[in-house]
Amino acid sequence: MGNVEILVYALLGGIIPALIWLEFWLREETHHEPRGLILGCFFAGMLSVIFAIPLEQAVLVYFPTHTFYSIFLWAAIEELLKFGAAYFVALKTRFIDEPIDATMYLITAALGFSAIENMLFLVQPLADGHIGEIIKTLNLRFVGASLLHVVSACVIGIFLGAAFYKNEKTKKIAGAFGIILAISLHTAFNSFIIENDNNLFKVFSVVWVGIIAIILILEKIKKIKGINSHI
Repeated sequence: MGNVEILVYALLGGIIPALIWLEFWLREETHHEPRGLILGCFFAGMLSVIFAIPLEQAVLVYFPTHTFYSIFLWAAIEELLKFGAAYFVALKTRFIDEPIDATMYLITAALGFSAIENMLFLVQPLADGHIGEIIKTLNLRFVGASLLHVVSACVIGIFLGAAFYKNEKTKKIAGAFGIILAISLHTAFNSFIIENDNNLFKVFSVVWVGIIAIILILEKIKKIKGINSHI
């Protein structure tokens, strides 16, 4: 398999699962967001990986890999870049007109990030031609890491949604708490994966518990009404 062919398959293996999850989560909204803005957030999330790689490499200059400090800083870099992708493309536009909207754009940017991240993880197994490793990587990224990015994006979105009808100061505080919690969960999950690398069922179970909790909370966020809203 040539280098170009490997990159094409890796890109498809990264993007297709991300698009499947994106379609699933966009169905959570009662009205559709502009497709152009969704695509913009997705591509911005993809492009943010370009900034994440050198920043994460810089962390390793000071801290060894798989230590708490490196895992925490990597999580912080990724969460801030994903948030930035959604923020600069969509979160300040007029299309954020419901409490659930910010969550949808944050998920979209997160899945764009996940698409390229997954692609990078697939390159080596494809180059080696190890079918078992390719399948394991696809499963771990599709059901594990991709959904971790979704969960952390949703955490921020939930805080922003809960504060949707509040004043700007409250929104900023809520957003800051959401980002801090997202980084904490991302750090905890990455540590959990490292400790349970050979127990995919255990890893997947934790992710799905988080996803179920997120879906239930998002249903509550959808029902938040402003003072002047019609019930």
